[in-house]
Amino acid sequence: MTSEVEFGIDCLLADPQLLGELEGKRVALVAHPASVTQDLTHSLDALIAAGVNVTSAFGPQHGLKGDKQDNMVETADETDPQYGIPVFSLYGEVRRPTGQMMSSADVFLFDLQDLGCRIYTFVTTLLYLLEEAAKHGKEVWVLDRPNPAGRPVEGTLLMPGHESFVGAAPMPMRHGLTMGEMGHWFIDHFDLDVLYRVVAMQSWEPDGEGHGWPPSRVWINPSPNAANVNMARAYAGTVMIEGATVSEGRGTTRPLEVLFGAPDVDAKAVLAEMHSLEPEWLRGCALRDCWFEPTFHKHAGKLCNALMIHAENAFYDHDTFKPWRLQALAFKAIRRLYPDYELWRGTDFKYEYTDNVLAIDVINGGPSLRQWVDNDAATPGDLDALASNDEAAWVQTVRGHLLY
Repeated sequence: MTSEVEFGIDCLLADPQLLGELEGKRVALVAHPASVTQDLTHSLDALIAAGVNVTSAFGPQHGLKGDKQDNMVETADETDPQYGIPVFSLYGEVRRPTGQMMSSADVFLFDLQDLGCRIYTFVTTLLYLLEEAAKHGKEVWVLDRPNPAGRPVEGTLLMPGHESFVGAAPMPMRHGLTMGEMGHWFIDHFDLDVLYRVVAMQSWEPDGEGHGWPPSRVWINPSPNAANVNMARAYAGTVMIEGATVSEGRGTTRPLEVLFGAPDVDAKAVLAEMHSLEPEWLRGCALRDCWFEPTFHKHAGKLCNALMIHAENAFYDHDTFKPWRLQALAFKAIRRLYPDYELWRGTDFKYEYTDNVLAIDVINGGPSLRQWVDNDAATPGDLDALASNDEAAWVQTVRGHLLY
C-alpha cells in the first residue's frame, strides 16, 4: 500500500521550518489553474492564508487563469482584484521576466504542473526565471509536481541553433523529469549561479501506480487543451501535429489525443499502412478510427476522419508506449499513401514567433524527423537508431539529477 502522494505545495504548507524561511521575505508565485493544494485550494490563496507575504504573481502561457485557448494568444499584466498584487504575464510583451518584475520579490515560488514534454512552454519559463534570478540575486524554489508521463524518455535531442520558446536546450521531446529535477539540470548545463531549492514531493513514484500521475489526485487542466492524463501521455507525439496541416483535434473536446484528423485522409488505410511499416511502434495503446468536426482551428466545420489514441486503462502499457515514434509513423504512413499531400505547414506560419523555419522543425528541434518522413527510402529503423542514441545519452546526462 503506497502512502498518499503530497505535492510540493502541500509539503511547504505543512512544514513550519520551510514557512519560517519565507518570513520577512517578499514572495512571488508562478502559477496557473492547476496550481492547487490537495484540497483544491489555489496555491495563491493557500500561501496568503498561511501568512506568506506574497507580493506578486506570474502567469505563464495561457495565463494565470488559464483562459487563453490557443497558442500564441498573449496575456496582459493585471492587478489581482482580491489581493491587490501585480500579476505579471510571462506570455505577453515578454517571455523572460524583466528587471522590474524581478524586483517585486526576493523568493520566487515556481508551482507549474508540467506534461513532461520539451515543447510545453513551462519548461522554458523555468529556465528564463532561473537565468534572471541568477542575474538579480533572487532565490527560486520549485514546488515540485508529478511528471504525468513518468520516467520514459523519447525523441531526438534538440540540435544547437534550433533553440526557441518551445525548445530551451538539448533535451529530447519526452524528457522524463519533474520541474524540480529539470531546474537542477538547467543549473548544471548552463552553469548558473543561483540560489535554488526544490520542495520535493512525498511518496511520489514516477513509475508506480498511475505511471506518473497519482490516481488519488484530481486532474486539473494546466492549459486549456490538456484535458486529461491520456492527453499528457500522448502529447510528446501529438504536439507535432501543430506543425502539420492535419488537425490535432483543436475545436473538439479531445484535442491532442488523435494522431491526425482530416477530411481527405482515410484513417483505416493509414492505420493499416502503419501496421505494415512498423507494428512495434503501435504497442502500448489502442488506436480507434473515429470522426469529428472541429468548431474552430484547422478544418473548422468539416467532417474529419481520425485515429484516436487510448493510452489509458487496460489498453495502456507504460513500458511499450512510444508516442513520438507513433506520431512519426502516422506522418510516414500518410506520406506513403498520399505522396503529394501538403502535410507540413509552411514558413508563413510563424510558430512561436520564429521566422523562416518550418513549424515541424521548430517543434522537433531540427529537421531530422521531417526529412525522415519525406524520404521514401528512409525506414523506421533509421529513425529508431537516430533517436535511440540521443535517448541513451540523455538518460546518462540526467541520472545524477533524479530526486525520486
